[in-house]
Amino acid sequence: MKKIVLLIVLAAGSCFMYGQQRFAYVDSDYILNSIPDYESALTEIDNLSVKWQKEIEERFAEIDALYRKFQSDAPLLSDDMRKKRETEIVNKEKEAKDLQKKRFGTEGDLFKKRQEMIRPIQDRVYTAIEKRAADKGYTFVFDRADNANILYADNKIDISNDVLSDMGVAAKNRVGANPSSKALDKK
Repeated sequence: MKKIVLLIVLAAGSCFMYGQQRFAYVDSDYILNSIPDYESALTEIDNLSVKWQKEIEERFAEIDALYRKFQSDAPLLSDDMRKKRETEIVNKEKEAKDLQKKRFGTEGDLFKKRQEMIRPIQDRVYTAIEKRAADKGYTFVFDRADNANILYADNKIDISNDVLSDMGVAAKNRVGANPSSKALDKK
């Protein structure tokens, strides 16, 4: 009997606590794409990526030309010259692959540049979300961007525009957005 009473008391307490929680959500993609610094950082990163990709393609084209020339010259070359040219081609190919890894690898230049330019903006957004949640007493703030786990969310609890406003950024118009974006208590 004591266990049943204890379970009822715990269940009632949980329902009371659940009723006091406030929920909101943001669309971090929308927020980031509304920040001019983010757009310019992406443009700069894209330009670097294109430049580095072109540099790598030029190296591989050079290697391809060396290989074609080697194939046409091979019958006329001595064994020493053939081995020397083969080694040169292999070394240039290794250098090109190393450069490709240096630029585009998991810890490469592109990754580092993205971290250097994008991470501070993401941190500012997170800080603004965290401050808004603390100021308004939200227990949870979910991110709706690319999240298949949130099947439905009422636009009334979308605080994306409020976060942008807190950051001093003018909100863009978007279809289905709540212009006032006042989050509500979860009932």
